[in-house]
Amino acid sequence: MALRVLIVDDALFMRNMLRDICVRAGFEVVAEGDNGEAALELFREHRPDLVTMDIVMPKRSGIEALQDIMVEDPQARVVMVSALGQDSLVLEAVEAGARDFIVKPFKEEKVVDIIRRVAACA
Repeated sequence: MALRVLIVDDALFMRNMLRDICVRAGFEVVAEGDNGEAALELFREHRPDLVTMDIVMPKRSGIEALQDIMVEDPQARVVMVSALGQDSLVLEAVEAGARDFIVKPFKEEKVVDIIRRVAACA
């Protein structure tokens, strides 16, 4: 069975890029969201195996959405997506429960490796 992924990013371009990478790797993208509020709703609805989440988004930040998801499911596997120079936010996200992070701009092989590694951790 394919790994089920939820992609959350306010930039359509980034969602499309991540979706294409996931599909090429054989993952199933179950849903996409464009803000932190949508992230929790989509997580509840689809119960994905893994979430990729941008840190800086409107309505609720990725970190706030991550905290909500971790309350909902402490075993959730969330990989944060950040831009270069957001080190303090990445640290905050890891402390809030993120399993790993992908730094933009990213390489396809690195994204797939991180997703596979995090998904393999129960």
